[in-house]
Amino acid sequence: MLIFESIKLALSAIRANKMRSFLTMLGMIIGISSVIAIVSLGQTMRSLIADEYKSVGTNLAYTFITSPDGYYTTDMTFDVDYVKELKSVFADDLDYISFRNTERGELITGRKKADAYLNGLAENPTAYQDLKMVYGKMFSNQDIINARPYIIIEKETAVQLFGTENAVGKNIRAKLNGSGEVIDLTITGVYENTQSALAKLMGGGNNGRASTYVPETLIIGSGGYFWEIYTMYSDNTTQQEFQNKLIRYISKTKNVEPQNIIYSSAADEMSMIDSMMNTLSTIVGAIAAISLLVGGIGIMNIMLVSVTERTREIGIRKALGARTEDILLQFLIESAIISAAGGAIGTALGIGVVAAGGIAFGISVVVNPTIVVIAVGFAAVVGIFFGLYPASKAAKSDPINALRYE
Repeated sequence: MLIFESIKLALSAIRANKMRSFLTMLGMIIGISSVIAIVSLGQTMRSLIADEYKSVGTNLAYTFITSPDGYYTTDMTFDVDYVKELKSVFADDLDYISFRNTERGELITGRKKADAYLNGLAENPTAYQDLKMVYGKMFSNQDIINARPYIIIEKETAVQLFGTENAVGKNIRAKLNGSGEVIDLTITGVYENTQSALAKLMGGGNNGRASTYVPETLIIGSGGYFWEIYTMYSDNTTQQEFQNKLIRYISKTKNVEPQNIIYSSAADEMSMIDSMMNTLSTIVGAIAAISLLVGGIGIMNIMLVSVTERTREIGIRKALGARTEDILLQFLIESAIISAAGGAIGTALGIGVVAAGGIAFGISVVVNPTIVVIAVGFAAVVGIFFGLYPASKAAKSDPINALRYE
């Protein structure tokens, strides 16, 4: 019963000074909302990055040869024949291997034009790019091997150029920016863009260009060479096993030292970025948490003022039989309520800001309930800690002097 009576007294005192109590809560509101918003933003970005890498494939990696003396030669590159050799040697371990070649160009049909990226796809294309086809179909391996003049376009591009989503079977001309070569192509498929939320948030990375797909063999020819090759290992092996075997083979066949062969996987990059994001989120969250301490100092300041203003009330309560611990409990509960109320409002504000941002950018936000519980609990603890001195001062006051206080 004593606790309930103390709560009633604390709420009565808070209601009597509404504006002052709210301003005291403001430090907690800002601190809690900042911590929740920042930590949630960090976790949301980590989730989006993880989704982005999963959509690409964590088994994707690129490999290239570095020069110890900074002097590069064509012997350190890869050509079509060498990739065919790797495909044969690692047949059981490879799901996909390509140069990941992309050409900038212009799509032309009649008087209509559209800037575009022509992305090359190698054999077993769905292992690397599983497009959501709405009309037509993906290239077959024979289409790629025979370098057939086929193209897959996005449905928005189909509407832009042909006035309809279903442009399968229609012909289109592509002019490559680099070589100036003009290729007549037949549309064999139309796909729907299912970019991840992160890619959409960053503008899709296409700079307003249409994203299309063609057989890789169509745009690299047979005599070109490239500095990198892209691979996706199969379920028959692990990243480390495949990486070691690939590096050993390239080292032997290219006559280079293993340490000069770089194998960079999407999984490693994802782990590194995730670690960086986690560290950054923790550091920024900790900085934001400093405002909680500032809010706690504000609570202590206001409680000291409150103790001074209510000196006569304290004296009357003591004269009527209130014990020292009763007065201590009353003021501790009052400071804890102010702090916890600020924490609750700050929590709602923080979650609201994060949710509004998610709606505005069309992304799914991540709010960790543990962080919310910790933040509110910490706010209450801060309120009690900084309310301890004012409460102790009130509890230890002499009732005779308190009654004389004007």
